[in-house]
Amino acid sequence: MRTTRRVQLAACLAATAAIFTATLPSAASTPDPLAITQVAGGSTNIANITVANGRYTLGPAPAAIGSSEIKQRSGLAELTPVHFADPTSAVIVGYTAGTPDGSSAEVDVRAFLNDRWSEWTAAKAGTPVALAAAGNQVQVRIIVSAPPTGAKPWVGDVTVQPTDKVAANRMTIQAAPLKSHVFATREGLVGGTTANGHVIASRDHFVALPSRRGLAGNGSGTYSVKVCTASRCAFEPVWDVGPWNTKDDYWNPSATREMWKDLPQGKPEAQAAYQDGYNGGKDQFGRTVANPAGIDLADGVFWDALALPDNSFVDVTYLWTGDGGRGTVAISSGYLNIRSSASSSGAVVGMAGKSAQVSVECQTTGQSVSGSQGTSNIWLRVNAGMYVAKAWISAGTFGTC
Repeated sequence: MRTTRRVQLAACLAATAAIFTATLPSAASTPDPLAITQVAGGSTNIANITVANGRYTLGPAPAAIGSSEIKQRSGLAELTPVHFADPTSAVIVGYTAGTPDGSSAEVDVRAFLNDRWSEWTAAKAGTPVALAAAGNQVQVRIIVSAPPTGAKPWVGDVTVQPTDKVAANRMTIQAAPLKSHVFATREGLVGGTTANGHVIASRDHFVALPSRRGLAGNGSGTYSVKVCTASRCAFEPVWDVGPWNTKDDYWNPSATREMWKDLPQGKPEAQAAYQDGYNGGKDQFGRTVANPAGIDLADGVFWDALALPDNSFVDVTYLWTGDGGRGTVAISSGYLNIRSSASSSGAVVGMAGKSAQVSVECQTTGQSVSGSQGTSNIWLRVNAGMYVAKAWISAGTFGTC
């Protein structure tokens, strides 16, 4: 059976083909119902979705193999960002959706704040959604999923408008990114497809976390983590969802956590289920949890960057959850070596994957290196005793070490 949800505001503008930006009302006024930005197509990242007449429909690709090992067909589209005339702290997203035969459709929104994107937040059609802070640029994402055969869910008539109405459960940005000690497992699955449409290569560089709230687009490092052992670190983009759960954003405060709100911030549901018998020892799908994993590592991260001999606990920093200096790895493929000194002769003490963001503590001078960002003798300290050449990092200027 097809279920359709429609927002009346979207109907007023369904005949309008152009994308336009309207003026945000003052904080003391009620939004004009026609002061709305029409998102009438255009996407910056799309995977297994067909687009026709403003409708985003699950594409023809078969069920993918992902970290969560839930066999579903899925598609993802990040729509072109929308700019408002003035900052807003909340928005209303309008859309219609069809979810036949056990399929699902989700629409998320995020804001561009302090030169970076906030985390994705689910948007219920016609209901105010709080942003992490006031901003004038937002983006909408569509995710459609279905069983291995049959249904083709869709989302259409997408609109977004600023609002001064109260919106609950505001996401937060901390002074420093959350750091958590969690169990890491090797993902493997070479040749499979991740939740963002990336085809897994041998010795690949990315990680999986059990929530789409921190899922970066294919090829993007918007959401990246720092994963460290006692002696090595890796900076990697989040390109897959899992292990075990798909709605366990355990890095968020309990109040804004999507599920398992009675667990403390930083503790994965799988760890609580395995160690404490939480939820009867099962994950969100009713499967008995066989290990306490809170992160999956692609083979290149597991074997090469961190040199792990087996699954084990690691320290993970979720870089987008807090402020601080950072840069982006600007290489065409593979990884960038992290050195023990500001020189290419320094020992390799970790790696940073393509497009990953790296946290930067300070900069220093060292060996001159030529890279994608030109020739430079500046090196960035990304952790105690760990450096990367700025010639390969897209970044601004930092304080000296």
